[in-house]
Amino acid sequence: MRYIVIGTGAVGGTVGARLAGGGREVVCVARGAHREALERDGLRLVTPEGEHAYRLPVVGGPEELGELRADDVLLLAVKSQDTVAALDAWAPRPVAGGGTAGERLPVLCLQNGVVNERVALRRFARVVGVCVWMPSTYLEAGVVGAGGVPLTGILHLGSYPPGRPEPVLDAVAADLRASRFDAPLPEDVMPWKYAKLLDNLPNAIEALLGPLEGPEALALVAEARAEGAAVLAAAGIVTVGEEEARRVRGERVRLLPVPGVPRGGGSTWQSLRRGASSVEADWLNGEIVLLGRLHGVPTPVNETLRALVNELARAGGGPGAYTPAGLRERIEAAARA
Repeated sequence: MRYIVIGTGAVGGTVGARLAGGGREVVCVARGAHREALERDGLRLVTPEGEHAYRLPVVGGPEELGELRADDVLLLAVKSQDTVAALDAWAPRPVAGGGTAGERLPVLCLQNGVVNERVALRRFARVVGVCVWMPSTYLEAGVVGAGGVPLTGILHLGSYPPGRPEPVLDAVAADLRASRFDAPLPEDVMPWKYAKLLDNLPNAIEALLGPLEGPEALALVAEARAEGAAVLAAAGIVTVGEEEARRVRGERVRLLPVPGVPRGGGSTWQSLRRGASSVEADWLNGEIVLLGRLHGVPTPVNETLRALVNELARAGGGPGAYTPAGLRERIEAAARA
């Protein structure tokens, strides 16, 4: 199989590098300065054990590859706000032997949030959801960091919707396991992804405040998660419990410092630090807001987080623009409205 990594950032770059290190064929999709660095210096992965560089083919989009191969596997690792554009670019591409990528090739959604699989299913007949548990960071153009040991991460994979046969799953899981990952194959991957959604709700708090330290910040984290849990319960959505998640992860992915790399924050924090004009909040905190409105559950915490992070991104602001007291004031105002 050939793995085409659509979005060679923190997640896509780390998975692509590990697959390449395990002897698998990998193509990187990237643009701008990131592409230039990948072509010049290779894909560089910095880990607690040192730095690894992989000289891999790099393209800016599907047109540069021409006709796709029948054994291609598409790894969709763009942010959720970029999902539609990426899928629309790749789905109509011709595949050797006839048909299009959307008709014939599997697409694996290595993304936060719970809507990407449904969006992909409108365009691709073969969709796989992936719950990504992998501490990774985009460091600079061409360079990603991953601090997990002894495994780099745990990637739960499952066909979407559950129960649909997907012949490539066992082979992909075997390749991942040979490349410093665990790759469980639950019957339904979405309870894992909904549990990850709850884990991702504090990303916005971290982006607004900086490091999640002190009782005020931790109280906000607890409130955002509790609001999310209440909404999912009202919607009848099942999630994997925290105890089960800890048991599965165990000591297999321990976070160690990466030499020469300061510890940063999560994906939303990283986006603001890079000056991104859009973030994932609409698909994380915004998912809780949507479900809350559908099921009559107030969500002032997540609504405020969603709005403020988007506002900060549009203004070009960096992380840490708020104090806990200032954020609390905005949440209380939203609750009174």
